[in-house]
Amino acid sequence: MAAVKAPEIITDKAQMRQWSRSMRAQGKSIGLVPTMGYLHEGHLSLIREAHKHTHLIVVSVYVNPGQFSPNEDLSTYPSDFDGDIKKIMSVPGGADVVFHPHNLYDYGESGVENEMKREKDGVIMSCVEDRGMGHETWVRVDRLEKGMCGKSRPVFFRGVATVVSKLFNIVEPDVAVFGKKDYQQWRIIRRMVRDLDFAVTVIGSEIVRGDDGLAMSSRNVHLSPNEREKALSISKSLSKAKYAAEKGQINCTELRNSVIQAIHEAGGRVDYAEIVDQESLEAVEEINVHVVFCIAAWFGKVRLIDNMEINL
Repeated sequence: MAAVKAPEIITDKAQMRQWSRSMRAQGKSIGLVPTMGYLHEGHLSLIREAHKHTHLIVVSVYVNPGQFSPNEDLSTYPSDFDGDIKKIMSVPGGADVVFHPHNLYDYGESGVENEMKREKDGVIMSCVEDRGMGHETWVRVDRLEKGMCGKSRPVFFRGVATVVSKLFNIVEPDVAVFGKKDYQQWRIIRRMVRDLDFAVTVIGSEIVRGDDGLAMSSRNVHLSPNEREKALSISKSLSKAKYAAEKGQINCTELRNSVIQAIHEAGGRVDYAEIVDQESLEAVEEINVHVVFCIAAWFGKVRLIDNMEINL
């Protein structure tokens, strides 16, 4: 078996765009897998999925400050770029390019202070605004971003939609692959692409779980062994709720209460537990449409998200 060659590493926006356009001029299609690095098997499954749809693969590795507020965990987000390259090369076919920009919000205007620096009390800023980088254009998907993760992280999806728009404009992919573990994010990106007429096909890839059932996440590294064991209550209770729904229990309040109780008994703190329509993300009272049961919960200092689609 031939060794997978190392991907070309591009850090400059103009160089990245030039590469994509030269490849497309040769009749090649391009798939993008956006990541924030510290890759795990879930990310690698996205690369494998992308290989099914395009000739060439670009993996972006960029921790996006725009989706973190100043009091969130940007500074502690794990990083291992050399390890990421080795993991990418472990995938059959690997990636053709790793786009690893230093700062997508640096416009060469270091002296410009954003007006948000003088915000009134109560205005939620992103880390970008907090640092006064002059960035003031944001992409919002108004309704889909309001619930679930949007309630406790009010700048998160604005930052995600904006940086994904930037990546689409820089890389100019034909296909982009996102993990469905971040279900709300996936739906928001799909809606944004539809509404703004991006020429990108957005594919959702199924959740990858560890052998114990925990949904893979870069943040799992911060769980102690005891916390990880307790966190299994998330996937276990979701599976039980799905089984109960398939057996005729369609009352969402009862299903939600059963999952919340299981997580509390395991020592977790629930941020939200919502059963929502898969397309609109609107909460439902009874399961009579295709729904997804979405959970966010804290174990120790780690916030975990998970979900399970229920298609009756």
